[in-house]
Order: sequence, then structure tokens, then C-alpha cells
Amino acid sequence: MKITKAVIPAAGLGTRMLPVSKSVPKEMLPIDAKPAMQYLVEEAAKSGITDILIVSALGKDAIERHFTACPQYEKKLIESGKQELYKSITDINKIANIYYTYQHEAGGLGQAIRMAKEFVKDEPFAVLYGDDVVISENPATGQLIKAYEKYGKSVAGVKSVPREIIGKYCSLKVENLEGNLYSVSDMIEKPKENEIFSNLAILGRVVLEPCIFDILDRTPGGIGGELQLTDAMAALSRESGMIAVEFEGTRYDMGNKLSYLCANVEVAVNNPEYGEEFRKYLKEFVKSL
Repeated sequence: MKITKAVIPAAGLGTRMLPVSKSVPKEMLPIDAKPAMQYLVEEAAKSGITDILIVSALGKDAIERHFTACPQYEKKLIESGKQELYKSITDINKIANIYYTYQHEAGGLGQAIRMAKEFVKDEPFAVLYGDDVVISENPATGQLIKAYEKYGKSVAGVKSVPREIIGKYCSLKVENLEGNLYSVSDMIEKPKENEIFSNLAILGRVVLEPCIFDILDRTPGGIGGELQLTDAMAALSRESGMIAVEFEGTRYDMGNKLSYLCANVEVAVNNPEYGEEFRKYLKEFVKSL
């Protein structure tokens, strides 16, 4: 079945990005003048997704406003002859069909996904974690969808994580299938040293079959008492197996200040408008360190 739906969980408080996240949702923090959420929506659309559900929270109305037409801005830009800027903000409204639901209290990533059941119905769907921006010429979500179409199983997007920090992520039990593709038979969230399966961890992208909702319904609360999506995917991988794709692209954690700064620098140096001047500036600045 062709995958045309995606869910973007974006209800977290973003406490790691305080104080700015008190007034600006971390999903709306800009990377080179474009909000992180727009990168996610564009990636989904480039991967063949036509319908997107954003699971948001009260106080994050900036997300919805960004993808809604703004006649005042549009009129001003047309009158000023700024056609490129006009196109840049009107194209946003045409990327995909975007819907919203609101998670009123913290319940974990698993709970956010459960809220998408009516939207998803009985179709496989992609999940793009709101914290994770992946910059790649080959959209990360599209890479996972391709693996799903080949193997017919739920797919996790993974990267190799240094062993000393794998305890902050999840660890997957895998066997190589071909190239950057693996079969997954188990996984564990935030493993202790003696629980680590491998250095491969899920970083921000999965494709799930609708059976995940039944599994979530019988999954007990995990770390922090919240419903952990990883716990449900672990059950899924043990019951029917999953596929892992070590995806191409650079992943940036929008809840990590250093990663956020790196994203801005690395994207800006490739900006066709001012990237060359920015690179010159950086070279001179580095000399002063």
C-alpha cells in the first residue's frame, strides 16, 4: 500500500531549549530563516506524503499560523514587487494537507501516536519526530518508505551512536540484510551497559503499520510513567520483525543547543544567496580563536 500519511509529534515543552522555548516552540526555531517544522513538512512532501497530522499542544499556535495563508503579508509583498518572498510564503500553504490535534498533557511519544489513530485509520504511515531535522538531498522519510515497499514491514530510521552515549537513546538488535538495511528483532529504550544490543539507535524517523495502535493499547507506561513508542516498537519487532534503514543525511536535534547552532552554521554555508560570504567570515573568525 502506498504511504501518503505522516504524523509529526510536536507537543513537548522543549525544556532543554529554555528560555527561548518558553515563548517560541522549539519546532519553530529557525534554521537559516526557515522554521524547523517547515523542514519536516517539506521532507514529508518530497517523500510522497500528501496528508500530515501535527500533534501539537496549547500555546504552540505559531505552528498552525505558519502554514496558514496570511493575506496581510501577501498583499504587502505583491505591492512591493517582492515576488520571490511572496512565493516563499504562499508555497508553504500548498505543501500538503495539514491537520492538527492537541495533546493536552504530557503522556509520552506513544500517547501522541495513539491520538493519530482516526487520522491514520488502517493505513501504514510515517512518523517524523518534531525534535529531529534531517538535511539530505535524498529525503530520509522517502528512504524508509522505499524499504517498506520492498519488505512490507515497519521501518526504523537509524544512525550509529557512540557507545558511551547510547544509553540516552535506544539500542536495536539487528542483522544486516544488505548495504544499509537491517532486520530488527528487538530494541530497548535507554539501555544500561549490559543491555546494549548494538550502536544503532532510532533517530527521528519511522514508518509504522496500523497494528502499532493495538500494541500501544496493551503497552504499559515506561520511563517516567509515560507511554513510550519504543516499547511498543520493541514488542512489534519481537512479534513480527521490523526493518532498519541507516539513512543518508545529517540529523540535528532541535532540543539540543549545540546541535541547533551546528545546524544553522552548516546549512548557512550552503545558502546560495550568502553562503560564500558566510564561509569567508567563518574562516576569518576561526583565526581569532
